[in-house]
Amino acid sequence: APATLKLALCQVLVGEDKKANIAAAKKAVDEASKKGAELIVLPEIWNGPYDTSCFPVYAETVPGKGASVSDSATEPSTSFLLSAAKENKVYLIGGSISEKGQDGKIYNTCIIVNPEGEIIGKHRKVHLFDIDVPGKMTFKESDTLSPGNTTTTFDAPFGKVGVGICYDIRFPELSMLMRREGASILIFPGAFNMTTGPAHWELLQRARAVDNQCYVAAASPARNPEASYQAWGHSTVVSPWGKVVATTDHNPSTVYAEIDLSEVEKMRENIPTSKQKRNDMYSLQGF
Repeated sequence: APATLKLALCQVLVGEDKKANIAAAKKAVDEASKKGAELIVLPEIWNGPYDTSCFPVYAETVPGKGASVSDSATEPSTSFLLSAAKENKVYLIGGSISEKGQDGKIYNTCIIVNPEGEIIGKHRKVHLFDIDVPGKMTFKESDTLSPGNTTTTFDAPFGKVGVGICYDIRFPELSMLMRREGASILIFPGAFNMTTGPAHWELLQRARAVDNQCYVAAASPARNPEASYQAWGHSTVVSPWGKVVATTDHNPSTVYAEIDLSEVEKMRENIPTSKQKRNDMYSLQGF
């Protein structure tokens, strides 16, 4: 497997016009590909406002793993992701959009598309963002969204990649499961806010990177001053040593990082925590 990988996190500005949001995402992906990125990531809820009342309005049906065709009339966001990955010959982690499930429920969903334009992974956000910080921040995704219940990893020539969405990063167990499945990179499209962002956004990425001795990257939307939900931005890439190797501020931009995957093996050999676990005292259980 190639030891290095060029990664791009597209911190796009998201507004209320879905067509304009898709156009902005397309422009960012095309540009990242031209600059040599092989793995490109979009942010959480990039096709409409991050707002519980908007999720059902902007929701689309999303095909499952193995699909390579999508109806551009009813599934414009997925249709774009499939064609963008294929045209640019890249692996594309499609941030997330609100999905209209066949069960009638709404999910916060990320699809992963390979360079042939085929869906090779589909992650529905497992942990819903329901918080209440008195006087600062109240948000309840569960007002309109339902949780997924699967761990998501996919294979690529550069290694195995795990995908979670935003609030999923706060739960070390999910990252540990992805690490156990062999992931050497964990990717989190996310949209932290002005309360949790400054305090925990970078801290959580560094924590998960050190816990699991892998690269961690999180892609945020740019901050839109007109939006009801103010995203923190600061899309970031962290090394297995816990070092921030690339980041940005809150404005629209693309973060690039050359990832050296030999660093993952080196870290796991030098500090072999995975071989030193006390399974007689505790264990990680996946279902």
